[in-house]
Amino acid sequence: MALSSLLLSLAARALTFLMVMVILGFNYFFELFFFQGGMIVQHTTFFGNGLVTARDHEQWYKQRRIMDPAFSSLYLRGLMGTFNERAEKLMDKLAELADNKTEANMLHLLNCVTLDVISKVAFGVDLDLLKNSSPFPKAIETCLKGMVTYVRDVFFEFNPKNRRNVNEVREACRLLRTTGAKWISERKTTMQNGDEVPKDILTQIIKTASQEENMTEEDEEFMLDNFVTFFIAGQETTANQLGFCIMALGRHPEILEKAKKEVDDVIGMKRDISYDDLGELVYLSQVLKETLRIYPPAPGTSRDVAEDMVIDDIHIPGGFSVVFNSYVSGRLERFFKDPLRFDPERFHPDAPKPYYCYYPFALGPRSCLGQNFAQMEAKVVMAKLLQRFDFTLVPGQTFDILDAGTLRPKSGVLCTLSHRDYKNK
Repeated sequence: MALSSLLLSLAARALTFLMVMVILGFNYFFELFFFQGGMIVQHTTFFGNGLVTARDHEQWYKQRRIMDPAFSSLYLRGLMGTFNERAEKLMDKLAELADNKTEANMLHLLNCVTLDVISKVAFGVDLDLLKNSSPFPKAIETCLKGMVTYVRDVFFEFNPKNRRNVNEVREACRLLRTTGAKWISERKTTMQNGDEVPKDILTQIIKTASQEENMTEEDEEFMLDNFVTFFIAGQETTANQLGFCIMALGRHPEILEKAKKEVDDVIGMKRDISYDDLGELVYLSQVLKETLRIYPPAPGTSRDVAEDMVIDDIHIPGGFSVVFNSYVSGRLERFFKDPLRFDPERFHPDAPKPYYCYYPFALGPRSCLGQNFAQMEAKVVMAKLLQRFDFTLVPGQTFDILDAGTLRPKSGVLCTLSHRDYKNK
């Protein structure tokens, strides 16, 4: 799509109509991934036509119908054991570093634990990246960088000087997709043989898909597309949110202490956090939401306009894409007073709701399917971290944001840690 066919909108009315009102039957709009290189990177399939990138509404709707049961609240409750188990492994690793002088790259460790979580609860695979090496973290980073490069310079791959980089991106994309195809095929074979299988998201999706009429080879390919989507969206963005949250709390000690007190009151010295506990962590929820306002890992989304329309006296021709940037809208004075100040009270239950200007997971029927999954995981990890450790940001590091396909802390969030005497709280 040509650059001239893109419009950037921050208008709440446009967002309401294009993102939300589609649920009322205005099926004119089909989501286009914010980075237009998302489907194909360097002539190699990356996301393909999964839930994030599918532009055909009927195709998308069928996929969403298949995926929905695996992300129901009832199913997510059953994942608390895995969330706790994997978060405990991170706590064990942090305990080894908690001497108040060793620098811990928190973003790296968070990437390990979130990838461990998604591989286990979604695909029944134990990577244990806090102990073992794996090609997946590097492959994900390479694919995302390749996607950004492709968007910024569509001629990049044709420059002979970039041949090595292009080949690395292609190999990384192939690794993720061949691994996904292997795991899906093995699970289907196991299920067809009547053998016991994990009660994970992949099993749920295959079961739901088997109940669909007219499943085609194309639908099977969509399942692989969504494997890659979940593998990255279910890991990278949550790790970045947690990294930004730690960075923000480290810079605001009064907010950090208030969050710790709530964790002490709700969790106490319990090892395992329950689903009901998450609902009691109200202030921590506010902290995580405020983090997403200022530092949204996925900074934007868009909608294609199939027919000419007029919104707020602005004529939008059919064929245009309207881009919505949550990073920009979250930092505008007209939507949020003193917008660059980190203030979780904006999301107090009694505070005015920031309708149509706060959308880290998009809005409407095509909002992020895994947002509840992501926030449950983020709460468990942050609650355990606040329960067990005091942390201090290493002086001199930058607090800049790096655009690497998703937005992430440029410094890696370097911290020193020490043990809290949480058992006596």
